[in-house]
Amino acid sequence: MLSLPTMNNKIDIREFCQFNNLELTTNQLVEGFITGLHQSPFHGFSVEFAEYRPYNTGESTKNIDWKLYGKTDKYFVKEYEEETNLRCQILIDCSQSMYFPRLEQPTLANPNKIYFSVYAAAALIQLLRRQRDAVGISLFDDKVNLHTPCKSSSIHHKMLFAEMEKLLVPKYNDQISDTNIAECLHEIAERIHRRSLVIIFSDAFDFQRKEELFLSLQHLKHNKHSVIFFHVYDKKLEIDFNFDNKPYKLIDMESRQELKVNPQEIKHIYKKQIQSFKDELKIHCGQYQIDLVEVDINEGFHQVMMNYLLKRQKLF
Repeated sequence: MLSLPTMNNKIDIREFCQFNNLELTTNQLVEGFITGLHQSPFHGFSVEFAEYRPYNTGESTKNIDWKLYGKTDKYFVKEYEEETNLRCQILIDCSQSMYFPRLEQPTLANPNKIYFSVYAAAALIQLLRRQRDAVGISLFDDKVNLHTPCKSSSIHHKMLFAEMEKLLVPKYNDQISDTNIAECLHEIAERIHRRSLVIIFSDAFDFQRKEELFLSLQHLKHNKHSVIFFHVYDKKLEIDFNFDNKPYKLIDMESRQELKVNPQEIKHIYKKQIQSFKDELKIHCGQYQIDLVEVDINEGFHQVMMNYLLKRQKLF
């Protein structure tokens, strides 16, 4: 049963104020014009119409649409979208496992994985907006459910926030579902503009198809994209397997399989396997020059994002 929307299901942009003086740059060439923050292999730029806005007294009249004035007797200014130095595609895994831990109403102080990911993505969109860079989002589980182009207009940003806010509403159900991150990454790699910045938010808990996952990450790099992978998890429960010493009924949020077990009896084996997967993911990301960011949602959204953005700003 879905929870009714509340104020917690609206992205609060005031949470991003402390990132106002930071920048998000890329460490490789991106396609666009050369006047911004990022290196470009091209010179010059093009513009296309984005939207109208009311004319403000005192500003230049050169962009007033006089034909529209003739029809409405009101002044409107044409705004244009520049072909920017950076196109950024943000990919969010919205499968059932991303809604762990199962909470009635997640908050920034007590988030689940999807709540953390949405806020982190929104913070990056705000940052890219200030830089006049273009951004789009892709939402996926077993398939790509939404894929938007990269744009920098205010109308586009509002649409992105509206789509991400839908993910903040808990959507627990008892239906069998699946995650196919590898297939989705392959599809998105072919759909986005070359030399883009690709930012992925996922728990990547698809161990049976881990080789396919590694190949899909390689595909993104083969297409000249700069990739940041936020590996999102609840460290206490999903990595350290820190449960009380008593019987539990564990239910897979996607397959709905049930397992009755005392976690202490399998803790050693579980931790060994999960650490092995994390080590493999780290090695492959290193080989492909993918920026892997290990994210424990319990560390807090502001702390995690501030530490990462400061670190990246020093490196590039």
